[in-house]
Order: sequence, then structure tokens, then C-alpha cells
Amino acid sequence: MNLLLYIKVIAGFGLLFASGSYLVKGGVELSRHFRISPLVVGLTVVAFGTSAPELFVSVAAGFSDVPDISIGNIVGSNIANIALILGSVAVVFPISVKRPSVLYDWAVMMLSFLLLYFFGMNGKLQRFEGIILFGLIIAYIIWSLIYSRRQSIKNEEVFQKPEMRLWVSVLIVVLSIVGLYFGAEWLVAGSSELAIGWGISERVVGISVVAFGTSIPELATSLAAALKKEMDISVGNIIGSNIFNVFSILGITATLTPLRVSERVISFDIWWMMGIGILLMLFMIPLRKGLITRFKGIILLLIYIVYIWALFKL
Repeated sequence: MNLLLYIKVIAGFGLLFASGSYLVKGGVELSRHFRISPLVVGLTVVAFGTSAPELFVSVAAGFSDVPDISIGNIVGSNIANIALILGSVAVVFPISVKRPSVLYDWAVMMLSFLLLYFFGMNGKLQRFEGIILFGLIIAYIIWSLIYSRRQSIKNEEVFQKPEMRLWVSVLIVVLSIVGLYFGAEWLVAGSSELAIGWGISERVVGISVVAFGTSIPELATSLAAALKKEMDISVGNIIGSNIFNVFSILGITATLTPLRVSERVISFDIWWMMGIGILLMLFMIPLRKGLITRFKGIILLLIYIVYIWALFKL
């Protein structure tokens, strides 16, 4: 039985990496067809696609009455996205980000973190709070699209000619998201069963094993984007995915079924999430240079290791 679980985990990893690579390719092609900057594609289409595993896990956990996995999955995934994923990418390829709009996107991400904290202080995410969160993601997407179009016209941004037909680009994006869904399902299911068999709590499973599993698409997509020199998509994907995780994933989940929020998540995990978010901004200043160096990447990775250690020990 354990052998089958390990096979499921390995197969999930493989499918997630392949799907992440094709999602970047399809996303870049869509940006060329619609004359939208790659950063906005990373913040919307690609970010939503890579957040699909979180959506599946959180909704399923919510209806299965294991809210610690539902909330922990999102908080842990957001921490992993910045500290583990961006840290890993920066170690391999130093990340250059020069678009001023990243400041706005970072501010929206931090707003989502703060709202999750305040909404969860009473120990529960109510249905009306979920509706508010989901409404904010709709507003964010609309603003991002409008801002991108205006900036493209203002700066006379030159867009490369698409390399494939529109329907092919759409098909690649759709199939990639489907691949991410099934890859995440195999990885999360196998990893969760193994972890629970080792006697780990639901919260720790959600924040560590499940969150790591559902963050694999972000790792695959960001590494693929870095390899293709699409650094805006690499960073935009991480920030956008974190925004989607709170506003969209928890918004949808809480709207469908109100979620209990454990005191430990509020007093410990969310503070780590907000602290790492602030550190990301400090690492991207000054924006004109906008370089997340290998050294900064190593620092992010070390912070993630310390957090995981504290998660199991404290």
C-alpha cells in the first residue's frame, strides 16, 4: 500500500511540472493575442490556474469538516509561495522586477492577509465574509486588466506576434489547468495519507504537506517562466496566486460552507505569513533595480526551513 502512495506522489509531481510549463506557454500566447502585459497574465490566468489545487483541497476539506486543512492549506501555501518557491527560483535565476504595478499588487496581497486575520479573529469565517472576499477578487481582476491596457497604450508597449492560433493557446491553458488539478489530487492524496499515518495533526498536515503539494504548480510555473526569461510572470504568478488563495479560494469555500479558524492559525501562522510578505517587499526595493538576488533567495529558503521546524516543534 505504501508503495502505491509513493508512486501516486511521484506521478503527481511529474504531471504538475509538465502542466506548469505548458501553462506558462499558453499564458504568454494569450497575452500576445489580447495585447495584455505578461505580468497581468501571471496575476490572473496563470495565478488562477496554479491555485486550482488549493481550491479543490480547501473546498473538499471544508465539506469534510476538517477546516484546519482548509485554512492551513491556504496559509501554508502562501508562506511556501514566497519563502520556498520564490526563494528557490531566485537561487537558480536572480529575479528582476521593474514594473511599478508590482507595488500595487503587493499591497493587495497584504490587504488579503490582513482581512483573513481580522475575519478569523472570532474563530470562524462566515458566509458573508466569504462573499466579501470573492467580491474583492472580481474587483482586483477588473482593475488589473484596465490598468494593463492603459499602461500598454501610454508606454506604446510593443507586443510580440503570437506564435500559435488563439484557440490553440486557449486549449493549452485549459489542458494545463486540468493537468494541474489531477497532478495536485494525486500528490496531495498520497502525501496526506502518508503524513496522517505518521500521526501528524490536521493543522500541521495542512500547512506543511498539503500546502507544499498544492504549491508545486507555482514552483513549476515560476521555474518554467524563469527559464523562458518571463520574470514578470514568475513574480506575478506568486503574488497573484497568494491573492487568489485568500480572496478567491477562501472566499468560495467560506461562501459554500463557513469555516472554523483555529486559535493557533491566528496567533502563529498568519503572523509568519504577513512577516514574510513584508520581507518580500523589502527585498524588491529599490524597484528600479528590482533584483531578488541569490543571497536573498537563500535567506527566504532558510526562513521557510525555520518556520517548518517551528511548526513541528512549538
